[in-house]
Amino acid sequence: MKIFTSIVITGASSGIGEALALDYAAPGIALALNGRDNARLQAVAQACRAKGAVVDARSVDVTDRDALSAWLLAFDDAHPVDLIIANAGVSIDKDNSSLDDFSTIHRTMAVNFGGVLNTVEPLVGRLMVRRTGQIAVVSSLAGFIGLPYSASYNASKAAVRVWGESIRYVLKKDGIGVSVICPGFVTTRMTAEAPFTMPFLMSAGRASAIIRRGLARNKARIAFPIPTKAAVWFGGLLPGGWAARLMGA
Repeated sequence: MKIFTSIVITGASSGIGEALALDYAAPGIALALNGRDNARLQAVAQACRAKGAVVDARSVDVTDRDALSAWLLAFDDAHPVDLIIANAGVSIDKDNSSLDDFSTIHRTMAVNFGGVLNTVEPLVGRLMVRRTGQIAVVSSLAGFIGLPYSASYNASKAAVRVWGESIRYVLKKDGIGVSVICPGFVTTRMTAEAPFTMPFLMSAGRASAIIRRGLARNKARIAFPIPTKAAVWFGGLLPGGWAARLMGA
């Protein structure tokens, strides 16, 4: 079981990222926390400090490659990172999956996939030199199959999943673990605005417990909850035409 002491978490101002930050916070732990909502981020940071952690909380846009890199490298200089959790993401598609406004699609891909690359890129070389560490990228069960809503969100999470699962093979020889986190519906500000029913909705605290256990074991894929995972797996086995008809296409 791995024990982590210097942890980067993006998207830490709410939801899964906030829950992970609070659960990892303890004496002897250094946290680099990033989030869009600076007021909420600072509140999370203060709560983590109250639990004894050293915290560097910055509201840096994950699409700003240079600014994010500078912050992460400075944190790593002070606290050599052994766990990266690239969690920041948005779901901003409109009802028609934003086909009338491709800027929304580009923004989604830039944050959800580009933000993961920008988080991992500055530190992966240092992890390789140290021959230790863990990288976690947050995908989604929505990244396994085409769904009739949120097309760019689903596509961005599919890209994250396949990239993460692929680099696991590459980094294994350097002693670095890679886990792809694939949640179903979790109670967050993002799901609070969803215009559809969300089966098997799970609390962020419960999701954090599952994720932390999987990361400690260097699981290749951390997918939950089981009923949603099973439904997605079944849908992925269907021939394309059957799956389309099942979705109403």
